[in-house]
Amino acid sequence: MEQRIILSDGLELRLKRSSRARRMTLRVPRDGSDPLLTLPVHVPLHEGRAFAESRHGWLQQALGRVPARQTVIQGARFPVGGAHLLITAADIKQVQVQDDLLLVPQNRPAGVVVSAWMRQIALARLRPACDRFSADLGRPYRAIALRDTKSRWGSCTHDGRLMFSWRLAMAPLPVLTYVAAHEVAHLAHMDHSSRFWAQVQDLMPDHAPHRAWLKAHGGDLMQWQFRN
Repeated sequence: MEQRIILSDGLELRLKRSSRARRMTLRVPRDGSDPLLTLPVHVPLHEGRAFAESRHGWLQQALGRVPARQTVIQGARFPVGGAHLLITAADIKQVQVQDDLLLVPQNRPAGVVVSAWMRQIALARLRPACDRFSADLGRPYRAIALRDTKSRWGSCTHDGRLMFSWRLAMAPLPVLTYVAAHEVAHLAHMDHSSRFWAQVQDLMPDHAPHRAWLKAHGGDLMQWQFRN
């Protein structure tokens, strides 16, 4: 069962003990879930609580910046490739885009069918981008996997497996492409050193504004809920 603590103002935090943590950290997730307090295993709980209390002002400001949650339902404006499409029920069997409409099969839960469709879109856009960057780098990847991750947009394992959040299909295509370049660059450098960023620059010279877009607006994508 997940551990939790309640601060003096009634705010509830999730508590995580980590053998790898070297210091106490406090994080407000982009997906709108409760703040997370991470403590090294040797730190007493009362010290962790005091640490969180001492950062009360920052915590309130960070919570205030978290976008409001939105639900994928008929009538909502949902982002696909950076464009906000109006979810509309129609007499169809598969999700379709028609002008500024996102048509979904009537009498089926919009969130379920849209999330499945978004996974298809994400893979269809990520695979060719990764293939191109991998060829430019001269290092093959082993596989691509999609997840609905809460804390990262992508990752790369030491054996060359790439993982991406399928929510990237909600972002403008150049933003998705930047994340593909970022993870492929890890095939050569498994860190975020200057050599790594030089590699990202070589793969995608115009990546900076797309990285900035994700930092500024990625939280909005995390707020969408696909189940009522």
